[in-house]
Amino acid sequence: MDLDELRPLGLFAGTGEDQLAALVAAGTEVHAGAGDVVFAENRPAEHWWVLLDGRIDLLRHVGHEETRLGVMDVPGRWAGGFRAWDEHGVYLATGRAATGARVLRVPAEDLHRVWADRFPLGLHLVEGVSRSARNYESMARQREALAALGTLAAGLAHELNNPAAAASRAVDALGEAHEQMLDSLRSLAAAPVTAAQFAALDSLRQELAPVPPGDPLSAADREDALSDWLTGHGVRRDWVLAPALAAAGADELWCERAAEVLGSARLEPGLEWVVSTLAATALLAEVKESTRRISDLVAAARSYSQLDRASMQQTDVAEGLESTLVVLAHRIPAGVTVVREHSAAVPRIPALAAELNQVWTNLVDNALHALGGSGTLRVSSRVDGGDVVVEIADTGAGMSPETARHAFDPFFTTKGVGEGTGLGLDISRRIVDRHRGDIGIELRPGETVLRVRLPVDGAR
Repeated sequence: MDLDELRPLGLFAGTGEDQLAALVAAGTEVHAGAGDVVFAENRPAEHWWVLLDGRIDLLRHVGHEETRLGVMDVPGRWAGGFRAWDEHGVYLATGRAATGARVLRVPAEDLHRVWADRFPLGLHLVEGVSRSARNYESMARQREALAALGTLAAGLAHELNNPAAAASRAVDALGEAHEQMLDSLRSLAAAPVTAAQFAALDSLRQELAPVPPGDPLSAADREDALSDWLTGHGVRRDWVLAPALAAAGADELWCERAAEVLGSARLEPGLEWVVSTLAATALLAEVKESTRRISDLVAAARSYSQLDRASMQQTDVAEGLESTLVVLAHRIPAGVTVVREHSAAVPRIPALAAELNQVWTNLVDNALHALGGSGTLRVSSRVDGGDVVVEIADTGAGMSPETARHAFDPFFTTKGVGEGTGLGLDISRRIVDRHRGDIGIELRPGETVLRVRLPVDGAR
């Protein structure tokens, strides 16, 4: 490398001879042919590149597309070298030679040394800017985490609202059914009804059971037949009693037996008592189911957050996967089928359960995004040798091999602007690494599989 070639470049205007000489001594002239990759996006920016001749396109992958962000086509334009002032610096784009090109390559550590020796103030200023940018990035991550927490909380509240509202409605209806039961009992007592008659009526009531839903026309025919029978026997509220009795499996023969037990004077209040007890029983079952659903959701949320457990614990992986699916239930469209494949042989493993649940959340969320509203989401766990293997697969659009290679790179995302930051899989990889496990992607025909391997004994 000749100093005379660097002096005319605007980049080095005002740079002293000794500084140029130091850069030349530390640098290497690199020749690249058309199509050669000079540096790759998201890789450590361990070199500083200065264009001497030719043209280098700056490219970045966005989903399946390769987008050109810029071009180095004027001698003196530069890229990379960020690790001279930021130990975490990576290339922001891929540099690919569009024609034959020559570049000066200077190691970032040598660039740092030149700066520290010749212009320490400039180095401090750049480090300060880089540190500030990283702090802002950290704040952005925290805001994103809070936004994600808010989304999960909103989803859980939505899931809780449905059974809570159902329980509330059932309780209100249960109060009405209770009043109707008391009214019918008062009417029976005024008739009056004997103890033997009431016991026989109660035995008839116990014979009834809800009829499984079937042909709507057949159900309508049963209701019409009962309504005609009730009208023929002087029962005034046939339009109320007939549907309830038909739904419970009563027919004309059952009604004939009830009429024999009660007689005509007590038939209507007796049937009203039967219908009110059937309604109360059904409403109690609805309250029980609704409160059970609420309890299950609370248990799933507690399992998901691990609020009542120590950090490192013997963890049931399948339980964590299931609680994650419960928490994300509001995000699963009706067109997505969830397939669960959990082996009973999977043992508990020592793990940070809350962190693993964060991994499952990221993987399931990405799979749902890939499905786009329809398809199959497969969640499985099994034992393979000394590892527990978890697979989260989707039948979505899939990804290219190039995207799969960069999927775990920080800030790499295929989602649209405002939909993702490219941190989910990077965070997942770090968590799996802390558990001494592996995470990878397998591209199968019609299915994309994210596979996590975790050692059963917690160490490799």
